[in-house]
Amino acid sequence: MQMNKWTVALAAAVLGFGLSACEGDDGLPGATGSQGEQGDVGAPGTPGAPGTPGADGNNGALLDLTRIGGYQDPTLDYANDIFDTSAAEIVAFDPATDRVFVVNANAVTVDVLDLSNPTSPQKVNTIDATAEGGAANSVSIFGGVAAVAIEAADKVSNGKVVFYNTSTLAKLGEATVGALPDMLTFTRDGQAVLVANEGESNGYGNPGSVDPVGSISVIDVSAGFASPSVATAGFEAYNGQEAALRAEGIRIYGPGASAAQDFEPEYIAESVDGQSAWVSLQEANAFAIVDLSNRAAPTVTSVQSLGFKAYSIEGMDASDRDPRDFPQVNIQSWPVLGMYQPDAIASYQFNGKTYYISANEGDDRNDFLQQEETERIKDLTLDPDRFPNRDALQEDEAIGRLEVTTQIGDLDNDGDFDQLYALGGRSFSIWTQDPMGKVVQVYDSGSDFERITAQRYPNNFNASNDDNSPEGRSDAKGPEPEGVTVGTLAGRSFAFIGLERIGGVMVYDVTNPQSPSFIQYVNFRDFTKDPETDASIGDLGPEGLTFVAAADSPNGKPLLIVGNEVSGTTAIWQIDVVEIANP
Repeated sequence: MQMNKWTVALAAAVLGFGLSACEGDDGLPGATGSQGEQGDVGAPGTPGAPGTPGADGNNGALLDLTRIGGYQDPTLDYANDIFDTSAAEIVAFDPATDRVFVVNANAVTVDVLDLSNPTSPQKVNTIDATAEGGAANSVSIFGGVAAVAIEAADKVSNGKVVFYNTSTLAKLGEATVGALPDMLTFTRDGQAVLVANEGESNGYGNPGSVDPVGSISVIDVSAGFASPSVATAGFEAYNGQEAALRAEGIRIYGPGASAAQDFEPEYIAESVDGQSAWVSLQEANAFAIVDLSNRAAPTVTSVQSLGFKAYSIEGMDASDRDPRDFPQVNIQSWPVLGMYQPDAIASYQFNGKTYYISANEGDDRNDFLQQEETERIKDLTLDPDRFPNRDALQEDEAIGRLEVTTQIGDLDNDGDFDQLYALGGRSFSIWTQDPMGKVVQVYDSGSDFERITAQRYPNNFNASNDDNSPEGRSDAKGPEPEGVTVGTLAGRSFAFIGLERIGGVMVYDVTNPQSPSFIQYVNFRDFTKDPETDASIGDLGPEGLTFVAAADSPNGKPLLIVGNEVSGTTAIWQIDVVEIANP
């Protein structure tokens, strides 16, 4: 059956869903500069004109990001040693030495770059972590000390955090933490380090398979780094409550896993007052809230579902095989729910209250389940009452090729699917707690990312980070926002969100968390070059982002440093405040 816009409109009307226009939508944020047709693209790193800040009744600032420098190891062969090896994953900056510390997960090292001249970063040394265990996963810096998270050679065993002097790189000490320490951060006062121990399974149901518990470690470094004490907050108190948690929308589905085993902390953000922290539980589509009022006895006080977004309202491009009478950008309303499933999160303050920003990437457990978690909608049996137009919907040109989870959706347990849940939100969200302690969403960027990238790169829309072909990710998780950081400029708060697949960074003014405004989208990628073989392609797969304030910057200008794991490049973006609106 050939789907056309009238068939889609009729299908949507049957279910009561409105259609979203691909372009010209009133909800479209300020326009970025346009990009030429493929074969006539601008040089990578040439940003489009900054967008127009939204009018939220407050003072506004207009920014312009320019990539002024970058580093990629010239001694390595790009195709064989750098491409898609996580050679530049997480980044941290030390203002005392003007050094950037870059996690090279594949090589189990942390590369140290001299940033005294931001236009020409140079590698000056390497921290070799091979003697400490398996992969290095994260780095954080405070007061001339770098904390590095290192998983065990056997990832299901306890890992460690190792401390290094940022000037001499001498080892200062270490602390044992939980299994697979995946992310860490110094607290705002520098007196402790918070560690997200993912506790990932090494395979369900296989001989010798182990599923360790997830946990959050708090390392007290107030007395120094030689032998710091460690306190751990776990999820064991939630064991036995799995059915109730699932009923609340929290995903617990590892075969035979308890809640403590199934919850896998991904990222941590501390509250502004330091009394608590939020932890993203990506696969569970939930946040855990940790009480830090007594760092010697941290406690998980709640685990809360993030709920789901309605693509019937916000729209999405759900197929990599669009109808012939549609352009390859085909953002439509579909009867699909999205799980936010944030990867990175960041916190900031507005009117004395902490708000949390999430990059809603999405993730599955296909690597560990004996049967893959996701299937294409065309391969599922849809409930005829819930989806009276199921034949039309299951066409490749509609949502037949969209991958959804099979772990939830059969509401009445009769063997067919009553609801469809896609992985990830293709967006960023802002969250806080209401007076009763409930996690509430105050903003979501909806389909902004797809609309903006479609306008900027119509011929490479939803391309992946290893292929320039358009729409390679439309049937999966779209642009896949993964990393996020927050910085203060001109007295306002800005969020910088990295898009893992098509690449680039989205910039939003989030000063008022209930009314963010799009500022700019920059992408240093040349779509005329082969991602797998050409080292000059630019930046692919941004993951770790860090903001450097002007007061700490080597050149006196605020900077954004981005680790691009697929291209193995560390990018240095200078941030210029172009205009202050409504002074």
